[in-house]
Amino acid sequence: MDLRKLKTLIDLVSESNVSELEITEAEGKVRIVKSAPAAAVAQVVAAPVVAAPAVQAMAEAAAPTAVPVAAPAAVGHTVKSPMVGTFYRASSPGAKPFAEIGQTIKEGETICIVEAMKILNEIEADKSGTITQILVENGQAVEYGQPMFVIE
Repeated sequence: MDLRKLKTLIDLVSESNVSELEITEAEGKVRIVKSAPAAAVAQVVAAPVVAAPAVQAMAEAAAPTAVPVAAPAAVGHTVKSPMVGTFYRASSPGAKPFAEIGQTIKEGETICIVEAMKILNEIEADKSGTITQILVENGQAVEYGQPMFVIE
């Protein structure tokens, strides 16, 4: 695998929500694993090319390093995403959001939508209280278990 292609793959992984990528070609196998937010590490496995250690060293040197950013301290109950998908605050563009900061909500009330595989899943509050933080931007991708709201 040529160095430019490897660099492109590292950049794609570091800029996306993908945490791991593995590609097998005739020249060998490449596995890129994102170990921290915006940081990627490339590992060349079983590559018969003599220059493989140099490629691996250059890939690791080319990998961006990031200082972990501490998430805001959440005081209260955190509502987490039950699935991977896209977070939406309202039922349609231009519609009133389901929940706003400072709004009092009841348990079972819809507070957002997570779209997964073209299906819009209404997410309900699992606790009554007041929304103090919205931790996700509208239209942002969310992971399973990612905090979305803080309720006090």
